[in-house]
Amino acid sequence: MSEARTVFVGVDTGGTYTDAVVFDDTAAEVLAKAKAPTTHDDLAIGIRGALDQALAIAEVDPADIRLVSLSTTLATNALVEGTGRPACLVLIGFEAEALDRGGLRDALGTDQVISIAGGHTSHGTPQADLDVVALRAALGDLDRDVEGIAVTAQFGVRNPEHELAARDVIREMTGLPVTCSHELSDGLNGPKRSVTALLNARLIAMIDGLVSTTGEILQSRGIDAPIMVVRGNGSLVSSDFVRDRPVETILSGPAASLVGAAYLAGADDAIIADIGGTTTDIAVLRGGLPEFGSQGATVGGHQTMVEAVLMHTHGIGGDSEVAVADRAVGAQLVIGPRRVVPIVVAAVTHGDVIERAIIRQSGSETPPADWAGMFVSVTERAATARTDQTEARVLAAIGDELAAADMVVSSSLQAKALRRLVARGLVRLCGFTPTDASHVLGLQTTHEPELAGRAADLFALRRDRYGNPVAPNGEALSAAVVQTLARRSAEALLAAALVRDGVSPDAVGSELVAAALDDRVTTTRVDIGLAVPLIGLGAPASTYYPMIGELLGTAVEIPPHADVANAIGAVVGKVRIRRQVTVTAPRRGVFRVHAGAEPETVYYEDEARRRATAAAEHAVSSEMVLAGSPVFEVETHWQQKSAEVEGRELFVEGVATVIASGRPKLD
Repeated sequence: MSEARTVFVGVDTGGTYTDAVVFDDTAAEVLAKAKAPTTHDDLAIGIRGALDQALAIAEVDPADIRLVSLSTTLATNALVEGTGRPACLVLIGFEAEALDRGGLRDALGTDQVISIAGGHTSHGTPQADLDVVALRAALGDLDRDVEGIAVTAQFGVRNPEHELAARDVIREMTGLPVTCSHELSDGLNGPKRSVTALLNARLIAMIDGLVSTTGEILQSRGIDAPIMVVRGNGSLVSSDFVRDRPVETILSGPAASLVGAAYLAGADDAIIADIGGTTTDIAVLRGGLPEFGSQGATVGGHQTMVEAVLMHTHGIGGDSEVAVADRAVGAQLVIGPRRVVPIVVAAVTHGDVIERAIIRQSGSETPPADWAGMFVSVTERAATARTDQTEARVLAAIGDELAAADMVVSSSLQAKALRRLVARGLVRLCGFTPTDASHVLGLQTTHEPELAGRAADLFALRRDRYGNPVAPNGEALSAAVVQTLARRSAEALLAAALVRDGVSPDAVGSELVAAALDDRVTTTRVDIGLAVPLIGLGAPASTYYPMIGELLGTAVEIPPHADVANAIGAVVGKVRIRRQVTVTAPRRGVFRVHAGAEPETVYYEDEARRRATAAAEHAVSSEMVLAGSPVFEVETHWQQKSAEVEGRELFVEGVATVIASGRPKLD
């Protein structure tokens, strides 16, 4: 092993590409970088491809590699696209109305819910016995597809006794991974805590597969180094830590991009936008530091209680599906939020199938329908998934290769079945995207543009609600797609900036802002844009952000290695753990310290504060070791709420917060 340098490897599995970076931590220098297409059915292929390329370029000894760190959009994209694994939610001690709060019913979708008696009061005393008999009976009827179970008890953060007991019963009967809500959040909001736990249960198998795959690849290449994973707050944790808490990796990729961008650009005040294949992620940098969301991360419309960098995530990227708005006046294009495989990418392996279908569809006497120019393929998960009769017929019609969607769908019933299969991750869509449009216009040259051009010509033949063609030709359509992406991105950037300035983001939708962006005013002067520089990240950044900067009247910087900022952010971050312990007062002179499996009662305020702080410090210390950083620095804070009653101060609640940070241990 060389004594001269310490080498880290950063890997980011994005929606479109998997990036790898070899980084000399001693010299703070990127030694090599590489990209490979992300292979969703088998992530190992993409990881191996990017990693092997980067290692070959860097020419490093595997023994010199001391750390491997992962960032990933896997969890984020799964939630945005609604393709997480089936899960079940166990609610303990909640009224039926709880399902209609905190976005819980929307988050549940078709997932199963089990409601039983139990739970605690706000002071941690039981409000009812846990109904274990009802739990066992419900588990006996559990859906076969369920891959993870979430458990939330009323005031489980004040006393987790019933969540832990239910967890033990579930593990005994099902053997499935179980997520307890109190392990993910300190917050009291039961429905929102349930959303967080449910999303975690949906992601466990996906993130576990990613970590296991990466470990096997490293071992086969003689790399013996700890694996770290980036969380949504930009911090690192060990692979063992994240296996049980995969929901904390939502916004992992964007957070890593932000950390990487700040490192690469050395920026103090800026807006950072990272455009990937599925999403665009926007964050504001002030004083060189990102802001954290006080309410928890919102992804795919789901409000969670996961601490994350304050990020605005929009379902628009280079591989977003391009469609025509059905109800719009005129040919209005819609981009996203669904990601599809671009025509130029699919053409590499199935160009003959695409060419034949486009020739056939272009020769039709009727204008192309919605499914024209779309292609479908079956994923590996479909072989073992449970499907209804119509879904099974659709899968059979697709077969083992890429198939033209219009040959698979011949009725509205089949169309609905296909959409369900796509939402469940059993079928993958291929269609026209901004990536294709950029190739048609010569803005990108990664792939051959010929079939993308034919697909654009076919798409241009579609009709709006008044029977008018969408565009004169494929080139005009492609220009409209790129302009639409730029315009929507500009609006998203403005909305993020307005929020930071205390203005409602709804202002972006006003006629005045639209007129300013379109430069439609002639007798008045209206100017709106960004007052800080825009830092563009992501592989397509150089394609789109110069025109977005022009729209917003601001300087655009695309720093060196911006195309792999996620992977760089993965290796320059720190381990950071924050834990809180709450103290309540059921009555004057009695204090309940809510730590551990059961609250502790003490009779002096100073003693309650001391024990709460000690409990938070103990929890942080244990978790920092598990997270991979046994040597760390600690910050301690105490926040107290009091009220004046009959001229005397009355203790209401106190919260001890301990934050630890440190670098990963290098084995």
